[in-house]
Amino acid sequence: MTTKIVALVDGLGNLARFVLLPGQRHDSAGVAPLLDGIEIGALLGDKGFDNDWLRKELDNRGAIAVIPPKADRKTAIPCDFAIYRWRHLVENFFCDLKQYRRIATRYDKTDLSFAAMIYLAGAVIALK
Repeated sequence: MTTKIVALVDGLGNLARFVLLPGQRHDSAGVAPLLDGIEIGALLGDKGFDNDWLRKELDNRGAIAVIPPKADRKTAIPCDFAIYRWRHLVENFFCDLKQYRRIATRYDKTDLSFAAMIYLAGAVIALK
């Protein structure tokens, strides 16, 4: 009944890639397909993306993981909160995306048509 959108935006807040997940899946399950085949300098994510395999993958790529540690982590991992402030670009993208009622209420029956509307809305948002 629900669908999660895990999105990757560029430095200007425009949609680069996204993955649709079932509502019960964790957000970090969609990160691997998003990062496949691209080079990034840093990944800004919220506490939901704080896991060891993602940090190790980013370290192997030479990218900076700007992810605040969860409260239950045994050893605190430093986070550059000056860079983390730029994560508002992702939140702004989702705010703009939800202005499209068809996406916000998930009118489309199939994942393919829903994804097509997200691509279309992302293109319109980028043209503004």
